[in-house]
Amino acid sequence: MTYQNDIEITPKLVADHGLKPDEFDKIVALIGRQPTYTELGIFSAMWNEHCSYKSSKKWLKTLPTTGPRVIQGPGENAGVVDIGDGQAIVFKMESHNHPSFIEPYQGAATGMGGILRDVFTMGARPVAAMNALRFGAPDHDKTRHLVSGVVAGVGGYANAFGVPTVGGEVEFDERYNGNILVNAFAAGLADTDKIFYSKAEGVGLPVVYLGAKTGRDGVGGATMASAEFGDDIEEKRPTVQVGDPFTEKRLLEACLELMATGAVIAIQDMGAAGLTCSAVEMGAKGDLGIELDLDKVPVRETEMTPYEMMLSESQERMLMVLHPEKEAEARAVFEKWELDFATVGYTTDDLRFRVKWRGEEVANLPIKELGDEAPEYDRPWTPSVPAPALAEGDVPQMDVADALLKLMGSHQIASRRWVYEQYDTYIQGNSMQRPGGDAGVIRVEGHPTKGLAFTSDVNPRYCEADPYEGGKQAVAEAWRNLTATGAEPLAATDNLNFGNPERPEIMSQLVHAIKGIGEACRALDFPIVSGNVSLYNETNGRGILPTPTIGAVGLLPDWTKMAQIGFAAGDQAILLVGAPPRRGTHLGQSIYLRDLFGRRDGSAPPVDLAHERRTGDFVRKLINEGTATAVHDLSDGGLAVCLAEMAIASGIGARIVDLNEQDPVLQDFGEDQGRYVVTINLDPQGDDILNLWNEAESLGIFAPWIGTTGGSDLVLGAARPLAVSALKAAHENWFAQYMEGAAA
Repeated sequence: MTYQNDIEITPKLVADHGLKPDEFDKIVALIGRQPTYTELGIFSAMWNEHCSYKSSKKWLKTLPTTGPRVIQGPGENAGVVDIGDGQAIVFKMESHNHPSFIEPYQGAATGMGGILRDVFTMGARPVAAMNALRFGAPDHDKTRHLVSGVVAGVGGYANAFGVPTVGGEVEFDERYNGNILVNAFAAGLADTDKIFYSKAEGVGLPVVYLGAKTGRDGVGGATMASAEFGDDIEEKRPTVQVGDPFTEKRLLEACLELMATGAVIAIQDMGAAGLTCSAVEMGAKGDLGIELDLDKVPVRETEMTPYEMMLSESQERMLMVLHPEKEAEARAVFEKWELDFATVGYTTDDLRFRVKWRGEEVANLPIKELGDEAPEYDRPWTPSVPAPALAEGDVPQMDVADALLKLMGSHQIASRRWVYEQYDTYIQGNSMQRPGGDAGVIRVEGHPTKGLAFTSDVNPRYCEADPYEGGKQAVAEAWRNLTATGAEPLAATDNLNFGNPERPEIMSQLVHAIKGIGEACRALDFPIVSGNVSLYNETNGRGILPTPTIGAVGLLPDWTKMAQIGFAAGDQAILLVGAPPRRGTHLGQSIYLRDLFGRRDGSAPPVDLAHERRTGDFVRKLINEGTATAVHDLSDGGLAVCLAEMAIASGIGARIVDLNEQDPVLQDFGEDQGRYVVTINLDPQGDDILNLWNEAESLGIFAPWIGTTGGSDLVLGAARPLAVSALKAAHENWFAQYMEGAAA
């Protein structure tokens, strides 16, 4: 066969690899010659946006990443946070957007597989998963197909692997018609003294390939994920990987068993850019060189070229540096699990990345420069110009009961039961809440009371109207959702999904969202410990809504005290904790405007972070001391939707007082931030509730009594009663009917 190193490196070939002419010139200057075809592929893999963060690195450095509980922040396969008793939670969120649009089942499945590997590569056993999914308009011709494939892919992989999917998001908007978002989250438990890292140490040590064989699937996947789509999208299908959850399950067990032997010095998942990225990162972090012999790489296809082997993103593979005296013991572990184990190279002291094939050296590159010298851009960005506020009195009117019933059966608010019932939520036997509440909760196995809460949040409408406030709100909403269960928010992971950063207006969205995220994380002591940036989410120049998804983890000292959203009983007082003095007024960018009137105007609701913190701390206190009997934070749809969801979750109605001085639309559907509905089993006229109000007032928190639970109807002030059963029917039916083709 003709070896591909003979291929002429032309400007078109360079462009096809996602490299700009000046980037190619920098490569030539770094290595002092023209790269070979294999070397061009290696550089394209290491220097693409997906792997190098060349457009976002400058701004990511501004985020808070440390804290008293943080063991490992960004820079490793996943973040690690101390949860006490010698245990840590290891977690991360990553995107698989482009592959999932091209091939929804395998794109979503391998996204799930990749994030699970990021977690167990650190030595943690996965205990929870989530996914944040965003699709185009329900009536778009591709949306139903994409929903079906992505949900099946997520469930097919996670269920077979054996990890519970405890929460997530599903959203529809026409701005995702050409680029859906599939953000996968996983978390695992590990002992704090048994965390494994990717930094190689020691010269002349074996570099070992573990797991499944290498094939041609996924070649160029990371480069594909670093470019916007055009009309040639179908041609990109071969760049999507193919996953096997049963192989991954064996890989998990083999890795954890191997780690227990003390053989592992460093270990790295073969994710984006496969063998290239894993080998380079391990060597560069340890200030070592790496030499690989591709003749020893296990392959499942004949006549694979060095280029294909180095850039393949075949799934369920790891790379490891191990103690040579334990090599035979390590091999025995992997052979027992019927997985490949091959010594494919060794560490060197010359800081070179050498690749050999059939006795020929096909790549010889400076290893540090492959990562450290990747371009870092300070791309132009424009000042943020927040959308103007709604004009005074610009409140389109609709009967409150009709509006609520319609919203509860809309694509934004309707139950996601059709989705989460395809996921195994209860596998492992530790899940304490099913999806549909504010956050997923699991108990920590082996501990009598400790629990963990997980959530994923962002409001892209707010982020487009005002990226800075939208970034703050995404963090605050995640913090609020954890708080609503009674969990102490520990730390977060971010998945920053944006359009083309080469457009100053898109780069402005990214910059201001990161600024907002950073401010919120600092104010709430909520560090970012891991994450992912997904750019170029555009098709033919049309970008997605800016979507900086925040995944977050909280700690429950006693899961028996956790709060849930369903009303606990009748005749309980309902408080609106954190309410502004006028209860709720912000209608800009609301679901009420968008889904009932087709309007996308107004400013994003402002986020008062000091108020968020005081209010959240107060709500957690009410939960932990047993005063609160049900808690739900307010988000899309405001107070009316929040109350309806609480009623549906319990089957218990409520009667809410009417504030005559205020427009009921503003009161019921305003999306003011920092608010929780809290029910308490206290006499509204008694001393205990007066003491509660006095405490809240001393903290600067308004927590008025707004009504009482009970009955079978939800009554919002003077609006006509709505049967909880009617609300539930509207809420439960839309998704299933849509997937059957009966709704859009």
